[in-house]
Amino acid sequence: MSESPARPRTIYGRRLGRPLRPGRQRLLDDRLPELAVPLPARPGTLDPKRLFARPVEEVWLEVGFGNGEHLAALAAAHPEIGLIGCEPFLNGVAALLAAVEAEGLDNVRIHADDARQVLDALPDASVGRVFVLFPDPWPKARHHKRRFIRPETLDRLARVLAEGGVLRLASDDAPLVDWMLWQTRRHPAFAWTARRAADWRERPADWPPTRYEAKRLHGTPAFLDFRRRPR
Repeated sequence: MSESPARPRTIYGRRLGRPLRPGRQRLLDDRLPELAVPLPARPGTLDPKRLFARPVEEVWLEVGFGNGEHLAALAAAHPEIGLIGCEPFLNGVAALLAAVEAEGLDNVRIHADDARQVLDALPDASVGRVFVLFPDPWPKARHHKRRFIRPETLDRLARVLAEGGVLRLASDDAPLVDWMLWQTRRHPAFAWTARRAADWRERPADWPPTRYEAKRLHGTPAFLDFRRRPR
């Protein structure tokens, strides 16, 4: 059953963990409004390149950026790229804002809520890469409907990704890896790029590591790259 447009299915957990330190709270109060993605009244009309104060060559999107380590590393390594990060967990948003401040990053914009809102706001073929890294596996069978990688969201991702664009997925939960592979490989818009085991067993050189990945909470991570097929 697909989700209702009026009542979209919840796909994330808590919004706040431990109380924020005063400095992090100030970042949420002062900096987040400056960097927040303004959602337009009409779907498909948000020009992502116009979100940034200076011209960018293309825009990449990270869904559920956690503490923002991966997104901040990408922004620092690719100043020519605009990065949009979506994350409803406010402690993680505050952590990314701290990195933006410390590193002087001017190519980051944040949506502190459901990533589907941004996906629906974006025009067709407007994003070069999308990252969904170590999402909540929702391991109980009754919660599988909350997993982000599923037909409805893959349709959204296929619409906003440019032809030849990259969808990058990662997980250290083996059942979720199987689920994501099954869901994405059966979708007509995506082609898995792996040609040998090392292509998904080893983190690509241009894929910044994170502390979460190093913990290996569930097992050995799998790194999955898909290309957006021509329309």
